[in-house]
Amino acid sequence: MKEEFDTVDRLVTEWKLERPDLDVDAMQVVGRIIKLGKVLEKRASSVLKDSDIHYTDLDVLATIRRSGKPYQLAPKQIMDSVLLTSGAMTALLDRLTKLELIYRAADNKDGRVKLAGLTEKGMQVIDKAIKIRFKEADLSVNVLSENERLALSDLLRKLLISIG
Repeated sequence: MKEEFDTVDRLVTEWKLERPDLDVDAMQVVGRIIKLGKVLEKRASSVLKDSDIHYTDLDVLATIRRSGKPYQLAPKQIMDSVLLTSGAMTALLDRLTKLELIYRAADNKDGRVKLAGLTEKGMQVIDKAIKIRFKEADLSVNVLSENERLALSDLLRKLLISIG
């Protein structure tokens, strides 16, 4: 079996030559996680282009969809689930409103808060897009056995909890 090398292997080799005093073990893991994150996000965005939504749109719409009936959340609740600043969140919610994928309504408990809720169109778009997204995610890890997927998931969870 031919041994394969990736970008991180090349970087590690270069650092070992230039700075043999550095311990590269942790960077092999972190570098691959960073690289994988970028590749996976690019793949997700690519498969969503026919859905007329962006990856960040999917993230917000999916967060509202997962919340259950009445499919409404405050912006703060959405932000707890996605990686956006409050300014970016406001712009995104405004855009999704213009696309008629969500509506904005005052919260009965606190009129200062404008909830974001899924429209019927938004529900159809997210239900279609999430199937595409899940299929792409499955294709992304199909090189791994079920046991490898579970082990990797456990290790990544442990790492995320410890640092995040």
